[in-house]
Amino acid sequence: MAEYLAITERTGLGIATVMQRQGASAAAVSAAMGCALPQGPRRTAEGPLSIIGTGPGTWLAIMEDAASDWVEMLQTRLAGVASVSDQSSGYLVQRIAGPGAVDLLQRGVAIDLHPAAFPTGSVATSVIAHIGVILWRLDDAVFDVAIFRSYADSFRHWIDLTQSGLSHEQ
Repeated sequence: MAEYLAITERTGLGIATVMQRQGASAAAVSAAMGCALPQGPRRTAEGPLSIIGTGPGTWLAIMEDAASDWVEMLQTRLAGVASVSDQSSGYLVQRIAGPGAVDLLQRGVAIDLHPAAFPTGSVATSVIAHIGVILWRLDDAVFDVAIFRSYADSFRHWIDLTQSGLSHEQ
């Protein structure tokens, strides 16, 4: 099963919720951030920064190898147009990759993960095993899943049980 699926925790991430302020436009937030923001449930990336559209006027900003003051810099940059809340210690991001990624995730999420319905760059806020998740597709066989850190053990337990079921079926 190990060659079929790789599950790794993404570390060193700076994670922040960005919420457009009333009266500010998405274009103003985008200009202040210095990058294009996705409209709708999509992911965009520019270098080490990924922006995940999670709702109207709401994004999850994820910086790889983030400096300790990254969120404060983002708050300063977005002052007046968006509220920024540090989520770095609140979320854990799991990367699920390999030919079995769709099979595993499809057993937990009530979303069609076929590439025609959920192509690369797609984002969904959903539930897997009663655990709230934000899920996005990086390519055909690679997904990132953000969960609240306090549910990490429960999510991993679900993965282990589901993987066990998948291996018995093969």
